[in-house]
Order: sequence, then C-alpha cells, then structure tokens
Amino acid sequence: MKNPLPVIVLAQFGCTSLWFAGNAILPDLARTAQLPAGFLAHLTSAVQLGFIAGTLVFALLAIADRFSPSQVFFVCALLAALLNLGVSAGGLSTVRLLTLRFGTGFLLAGIYPVGMKIASDYYQRGLGVSLGFLVGALVLGTAFPHLLRSLTTTLPYKSVIYGTSLLAGLGGLAMLLLVPDGPYRQARVVMPGSPLGRSSFFLGFRERGFRAAALGYFGHMWELYAFWAFVPVMLTTFARQHPLVSLNVSLLSFLIIAGGSLGCVAGGYLSLRVGPKRVAMVALSLSGLCCLVSPLVLGGSSPALLVGFLVFWGIVVVADSPLFSTLVAQNAPATSRGTALTLVNCIGFAVTIISIQLLNGLLIRADASYLYMILAVGPAVGAAVLLKNR
Repeated sequence: MKNPLPVIVLAQFGCTSLWFAGNAILPDLARTAQLPAGFLAHLTSAVQLGFIAGTLVFALLAIADRFSPSQVFFVCALLAALLNLGVSAGGLSTVRLLTLRFGTGFLLAGIYPVGMKIASDYYQRGLGVSLGFLVGALVLGTAFPHLLRSLTTTLPYKSVIYGTSLLAGLGGLAMLLLVPDGPYRQARVVMPGSPLGRSSFFLGFRERGFRAAALGYFGHMWELYAFWAFVPVMLTTFARQHPLVSLNVSLLSFLIIAGGSLGCVAGGYLSLRVGPKRVAMVALSLSGLCCLVSPLVLGGSSPALLVGFLVFWGIVVVADSPLFSTLVAQNAPATSRGTALTLVNCIGFAVTIISIQLLNGLLIRADASYLYMILAVGPAVGAAVLLKNR
C-alpha cells in the first residue's frame, strides 16, 4: 500500500475504543453489579495495570521487533475484543470485571505502541505528523464509548460493549490484510539461548535525547489519563452543585476528550515548522496552567465557561503526546525501536495509576474545586526536563 496511514489510524481508533468502554457504562454496571463507591478509579487502574504488565512482557520478549508488527496487532485486537465481550455477561462480580479489564489492558500493549511502531516503520520524515494522526485516533477511540453511550440511552448498556468489540475486531483485520511490514523495519534476530530483549531493554536510556523525551512523556502522562478519567466526575459534580443546570455528561465527556485529537494533529503539523520540543513545551505549559486555574472555573456557576474551559484543556492536555512519541522513536536504537516505545509506554502508564488513585483518595477529603491542581506537577516536571535539555 502506497500510503497506509489512513488504515493505521482507523485501525488504531477501532481498537483503542476498548480502553474506556467500561468507564462509559460505569453507572449501569454500578447498578447491576452493586459496585462500591470510587470504583471508577479501580476500573481505570485495572486497564492501566494490564497495559503495564503487557508492555513489560512485550518489551522483555521484544515482540514488536522480532515478529511482524501487523500480525501482532491483529492477534491482540482479536483477543482484546473477545475479553471486552466478557463484560456483557450476566452475574459479573467485581473480581471478574476487574480481571476482564486487566486482560483487555494487557492486550492493548500489542495495539497502541505497536501501532506507533508500524507508523515509524513507514514514515521517518514527517513522523510527528503521522504520530499526530495516530495519537489523535487513540484520543477519538478513548472518547468514543462515551458518545456511543449517549446515542444508545434507550438501548441496553451492553450495546456499547458490542459496538467497541466489533470495531476492535475490524481494526485488527484491516491492519493484517492491508498494512504489510514497513520499508524501514529492521527485524531483530534473536539467537538460540540469547536473553531475548533483556540486553536492549534499557538500551535507549543511555542516550541523553531519549532520556529527556521519556522523562517529558512521564510528566505528561501524570496529568493525561487522570484528566480523562475524571472528566465525567467534574461534570457530574458541577451538575450536582447546580441543580438547575442540565448537562449531558456522556456527550460532553466525548466532546471534551475527543477534542484532543485536534490538538494532536495540529501539534504534529506545527512541529514541522518549529520542532517537536517547542510545541511540546507550549502544550505542557498550557495544560499545566489549566490545572492551576481549574478551581476558578470548577467552583464557578457558568456551565458555558465550564464546558469551554474543559474543551480547551482537553485539546492541550494531549497535544504533546505524539511529539514525545516522535522524540522517543527518533532517539531510540533502530533495532530496538519497538521495545523502546513499549517500555516508555509501560513506565508512563504506571505513572497514570499513581495520579488516578491519588485523585480518587483525595476526592472525599478535599474540596473538589481545588482537587485537580495537583495534576500541574506533571507538566511542571516535563517542562523542566525539556528546558534543561534544549
């Protein structure tokens, strides 16, 4: 295929719709499975923990560098779709639900970073733009279950599970059939008795540029998934404090999260003119500023200001994500690029669990209006690293 990017983007969108499928139907699950309060953080963290475990295994075994990335993507997409379908089964216990979400997260490790690996095997010049579209697809996929739920309020909540599983299966099949191995792929040969990927597991961190990109990414991740997970909480809390205000939480959550795809694509194109580091710095600074001024908006009384502010925050909070992935890919050793991308994703998602659980623990102890200021720590650290490594 001359230009496989549209297929890669659509496949990534379909498969990553599994990420927040459980979050979008949490109120329905809470009623049917009698879930405890604060289960949102645990449900989200189960996926993140699974993703971390998956990326560790994929990195240690150098899966994306030893085998055809498109085939790896397909197998993981198909298995993840099947596990996602398990959520629609009746009589779910909390343990079984968390196990299914953990397994889905584990298999997403063969989808999101492998999709970036496939893109980097096709595109070296303009990689920031390619990854901008790719991460934009992840953002849309993450937001899509909220849209699907808002459109199916008259249907059983299981329709969200069926829809996202179907999208994931079709995405994996499209990648397998339409996207062969890229021209810049350098397969890693592992000799019998060799320690698989362990010899190059941390190889990239020896390079200063790689370390800087990775640390900036970790700061960015401290804020990103915590913001995404708690967008419905922000909206619900505001509506509870202002009973006369009517908010469609599912639809607004989709619009706020999905708006980030515009930031990803715009940031990718802008990076061609001024470089990915500068664009990432601006995005980090703006999202950090949103964290700091959030009490003024969340504690206010204007729903229009609230929605506009959250949409802007949703755009800038993820605009730097493809740029950090670009910097990581460009500074990683060519023969272990897939392993390096997977490892950085692994550590980054471990950071998200800490911030999500921290917010969840503080939610009942602190004023909700001031709660999200703590997310500014991540952008501050990321910006400091970029400044130090100019």
